[in-house]
Amino acid sequence: MLPFLLLAILVAAQLALAGQALWSAAVAARAGARADLVGGSSAAAARAALPAPLRGGAEVRVGRGVSVKVPVPRLLPGLPAIEIGAGTRLGPGGG
Repeated sequence: MLPFLLLAILVAAQLALAGQALWSAAVAARAGARADLVGGSSAAAARAALPAPLRGGAEVRVGRGVSVKVPVPRLLPGLPAIEIGAGTRLGPGGG
């Protein structure tokens, strides 16, 4: 019974980390889009909005809007690497 409980806790914690990474990518994309709207550096604003542990592996794309892709932190080193991302655009035709 105890091994299943520990497995359930690990799965829940890993899902929470994935959710936090997605939330952070969305916040960073929105910050980059706001900077783009006022003429600032979208990529710099997006990276600055990310938590420090996610900045190193982040990929920021600026084009039609801003998209940010970050690696999901892994609880166990044997888990496969997963990236998650979000994008947004502000201004005419955007949100």
